[in-house]
Amino acid sequence: MVIAFISPLHVMAGNHDVVTAKFKVNGVCAKCKKRIEEAAYIKGVKYAGWDVDSHQLTLKYDSSKTSPDLILGSIAKAGHDAGNIKATQADYDKLPSCCRYRDGVKIH
Repeated sequence: MVIAFISPLHVMAGNHDVVTAKFKVNGVCAKCKKRIEEAAYIKGVKYAGWDVDSHQLTLKYDSSKTSPDLILGSIAKAGHDAGNIKATQADYDKLPSCCRYRDGVKIH
């Protein structure tokens, strides 16, 4: 009985570090969505969802394990400008031609 009582308190205490945040991430299509969300799932990220139309990335992450800069840096490394972190030209150039958002391409 004591173990059942202590365990839920421990789980609840761990949720205090979970933060929800939104960032603008550039991309144009469903392939971008998959790449952005996969790049966002680093250690400590609980949820990452990117909306193609609004370019909004919604994150839920454990702030004791990661930070927005680490998450957005991972996305930038995948070729997408994320928040205040711009992808390098070399990383951007690795994107498929349909995903080149800087070139003004719009694919749905």
